[in-house]
Amino acid sequence: MNAKSRRRYAAMLGTALLALTQISFADTYPSRPIKVVAPYAAGGAIDIVARTLSDPVGRALGQPMVVDNKTGAAGNLGVDAVAKAAPDGYTLTVALSSNLMINQFLYAKLPYNPGKDLTLIAKVADAPLVLVVNSHLGVNNLADLRKYVQAHKGKMSYGSWGVGTISHLSASRLNDLLDGDMAHVAYRGEAPMINDLVAGNIQLSFVTGAQAPQFIAAGRLKPIGVTGPARLAALPNVPILSEVGMNDPTLRAVGWVGVAAPAGTPEPIVQRLADEIDKALKKPDIRKRILDLGWTPSYQDPKGIAATYRREAPVWKEVVRQSGAKLD
Repeated sequence: MNAKSRRRYAAMLGTALLALTQISFADTYPSRPIKVVAPYAAGGAIDIVARTLSDPVGRALGQPMVVDNKTGAAGNLGVDAVAKAAPDGYTLTVALSSNLMINQFLYAKLPYNPGKDLTLIAKVADAPLVLVVNSHLGVNNLADLRKYVQAHKGKMSYGSWGVGTISHLSASRLNDLLDGDMAHVAYRGEAPMINDLVAGNIQLSFVTGAQAPQFIAAGRLKPIGVTGPARLAALPNVPILSEVGMNDPTLRAVGWVGVAAPAGTPEPIVQRLADEIDKALKKPDIRKRILDLGWTPSYQDPKGIAATYRREAPVWKEVVRQSGAKLD
């Protein structure tokens, strides 16, 4: 056997031994409780999803899944802790697509690289946004909005719940598409943004599916359209933006909620977790809890969410660039 053949044989043997080790490890997994890092505060939407899934998945696996709220840096602190944890399936995170994908383009010093330091296990929900305007504008649809923006070019403002958030990036892209020359006003959260929108201090914004229905039903905000590929169950008469001619990749995409583990987590463990998450998401009570948050249950397996990442990451990278948003 020559040197080249020996190297090839050694590589093949190493791969086979690694596969056998992973299978053996997966056979005994889990043998202790699993920590699920929720990178946002207790009682918030991400925390609720993490706890909603942890109970049935933990029971199916035969070990408790313990939710640990590790907050800070807009969710990045908790996800960074998972990225740096041992890749053994005992430390996971439930996080937003901003933490798992978009923030790498926004933060100059993000301490982890989502594409290299994390393994995506499953997508569990889509988080579409609703484009709304102040009800006193007399704007009822996208055509009306185009006319209004052009008639008031340079005089309008849109809000977001923070620089670089998906509400900011979506509205920034809309501003470009409408050539509106609108000013961006960033707020410390969605509630104060909506208050100013209702008061007429800003003219439009993207709001979450959890908040939009109540203000629309009260006649205080007028819906124009929904981001993503499907209408919201809570707003079935509001079209998706692509239905009314705003067929842009950014506005066809949605924020999403995913489950991730450290890179290098054995594939059999990743697949087992994904399978149990899939089963949990099919339970009516689990789906209802997610729908009550204004989100849409939407499962993707490891290959599916990896494909979503590859498709959407370049879109958001360009949107961040065009918006000029940058954070330390």
